[in-house]
Amino acid sequence: MLLGLSMGLIAGSFLSLQNIFNTKVNEHTGSWATTTLVLGMGFFASFIIGLIIEGGQMFNLENMKLWYWFSGIIGVGVVTCLMKSIRLLGPTYAISIVLTSQLCFALLWDSLGWLGLVQVPFTLKQLVGVLIIISGIIVFKIGGKGTVAMTGKFSRQRA
Repeated sequence: MLLGLSMGLIAGSFLSLQNIFNTKVNEHTGSWATTTLVLGMGFFASFIIGLIIEGGQMFNLENMKLWYWFSGIIGVGVVTCLMKSIRLLGPTYAISIVLTSQLCFALLWDSLGWLGLVQVPFTLKQLVGVLIIISGIIVFKIGGKGTVAMTGKFSRQRA
């Protein structure tokens, strides 16, 4: 369990760092160029690391279901929507919404047993947890007097 928690924390820090880098790339290019660079470099890095670690076994895909092949296409939507969201809302608010959406949909798919997942019963504790997170985002958003834009300048936001 400790390893799982550690990996989750590392993944979260990597996602935050990647979003900062992606936003900076997006300031100099467009959304599609950013998406192409991000996913292209990710492909190159994972291809090389996969070859080093797994060798030829990396290409053993015979038992993979057809719809799993669409994961990369979904990644295009993730990067594009995330960059646009960060540009419009700011990094912290956008990521809060993205993570809450991710949690809600994961909870939905777990509870319904969709996409080959083992069905996990929906509980009141899960609902309360999600509502607390959503409440925290609302407090975060309405509690601030202004925001620091990506340029570092302080700006007032109107509700």
